[in-house]
Amino acid sequence: MILITGAKGQLGKEFQKFLSGKNQEYLAMDRLELDITDLEKIRKILRNTQAEYIINCAAYNDVDKAQEDWKNAFSINAIGVRNLSIAASETGAELIHFSTDYVFPGNRNIPYTIYDQPNPINKYGESKVLGERFLKELNNKYYLIRTSWLFGDGENNFVRKVLSWASSRQNIRVVDDEVSSPTFTADLTKAVWDIMKIKAYGTYHITNSSCSRYEWAELILKEINWQGVLERSKKQEFNLPAKRPDYTVLDNFGFKETAGYELPSWQEASIRFISAMKAKGQIL
Repeated sequence: MILITGAKGQLGKEFQKFLSGKNQEYLAMDRLELDITDLEKIRKILRNTQAEYIINCAAYNDVDKAQEDWKNAFSINAIGVRNLSIAASETGAELIHFSTDYVFPGNRNIPYTIYDQPNPINKYGESKVLGERFLKELNNKYYLIRTSWLFGDGENNFVRKVLSWASSRQNIRVVDDEVSSPTFTADLTKAVWDIMKIKAYGTYHITNSSCSRYEWAELILKEINWQGVLERSKKQEFNLPAKRPDYTVLDNFGFKETAGYELPSWQEASIRFISAMKAKGQIL
């Protein structure tokens, strides 16, 4: 039995689809059904379900809001992970947890490896770092998966935002000084499953290849034959509450050596996702 938390998010949805395709028994719970900040509720559910794996897709992901609402961010991204780690260690369950490229400061132009030390520049990143610490301290059977710029079935991702802008604007401005790695949830779920199958515990960076926000928007708009004007901009022009790292490309070293393959390029992954949206009639 596999327990999925954060069932209504795009990664939670993708795992449900993937596991259904594998005829794998799972229980998917959203925040109303399982609030991971409630340790006793987690313990009760693990006892009742006897889950062998917990895939934690629950997270506080609003980077800007976390600057002021940091207690909630820390409650979910850190205390919640602590609770899952404690309960999993008590029952012997394996815990799969997802972290972010934002644990790194982004002040260099070299990809970050699993050896590099986190040093976040915003509250969201700090909350994720604390969650990582709890995971490592409290459970030996863990998979810590750092990833970035997730996109898949769901409303809150960059591809959907760009498509929404394109439907109502003739001019779109996108930053070209923010570089990381788009990651397709369909590719990520398969990758995680493959390391789970061989019980290769530890820390991983798992992403598609890297690009700037501008390059990603350019490809998305080309795929829908948008006829407007795409303009380059800089992060500072938007004056957002939370600082964003400039360069947080994650080096996937360790994953290929374990799983035997690399994820597809960001271009291929994005085109597959957009093609699927077209096939479902989500893009006219």
